[in-house]
Amino acid sequence: MGRRRKGRPVSGVLLLNKPSGMTSNDALQQAKRLFYVAKAGHTGSLDPLATGVLPLCFGEATKFSQFLLDADKRYRTTYRLGAFTTTGDADGELLEQVSAAHITREQVLQELDVFRGDIEQVPPMYSALKHNGEPLYKLARQGIEIERPARPVTIYSIELLDFRTGEQAEVDLDIRCSKGTYIRSIAEDLGKALGCGAHVAVLHRSESGPFVESATVSLDELREERGEGLAEQLDHHLLPTDSPVQALASMALEDTSAYYFRLGNPVMDPQVYRIGDEGDMVRVFAENGDFLGIGVLDDEGRVAPKRLVVQPAGE
Repeated sequence: MGRRRKGRPVSGVLLLNKPSGMTSNDALQQAKRLFYVAKAGHTGSLDPLATGVLPLCFGEATKFSQFLLDADKRYRTTYRLGAFTTTGDADGELLEQVSAAHITREQVLQELDVFRGDIEQVPPMYSALKHNGEPLYKLARQGIEIERPARPVTIYSIELLDFRTGEQAEVDLDIRCSKGTYIRSIAEDLGKALGCGAHVAVLHRSESGPFVESATVSLDELREERGEGLAEQLDHHLLPTDSPVQALASMALEDTSAYYFRLGNPVMDPQVYRIGDEGDMVRVFAENGDFLGIGVLDDEGRVAPKRLVVQPAGE
């Protein structure tokens, strides 16, 4: 008999403003304890140095976390020129330092053009990507470097917000990018192009998929609000279970169809021909508003379950 999971069966999405100096998993565990939830997961790691939007999925919402892992992101970052580090950011050891006083704003603008659009990017060694089942960062700590194939990513926009001259000039950027983009790799590649090296000094995620930083809450705010009270008083911060898939069209099934859909059966519904094409995914609700999960449309007017929730959102 399996061990019973400790915590409340709460479902929903918490938009956390991750503090600097903490891993994403540490932030997740602290939030999990504050809400006293049985099951929780984050939606893509932020480096310990980084701050900003970290959506956390609780309960049944964890079934849809992949949609946020695959979502586009937006960052504000500061690159410090004139210094190479082991990790590509300020948390790493300094490898070499040179003067960047000769670098101009015009040079930076010119080199940034290379990064716009569809590009190939070599992931950094200090990353969670795996080689033969071993995370690259663990190999890097042992002084082992593995050849990493370049991966396609898309930089939708990269805008220069500010440039400060000096021995270690600084570049402030606003970057919108696809999943899997390493902001540290852009820093290192820009530093190489300028001939002076560069690393990430500050990194803040301002958007993750549909979620923006203005909607986030910090761990400190949650601790203060809860105080010595019950975890339940924090539940108003949770977004609905279907929040990670809110971009999908939705449909409501009448009671009989909802019953069979919950059992894992495809069901006929006249809405199917109106809301999408064969293969499209949709959010499926019961008539009373309970979120049942996501389904896939077929060309016979049916919606088939793809991912079902065990209980209605909010229970």
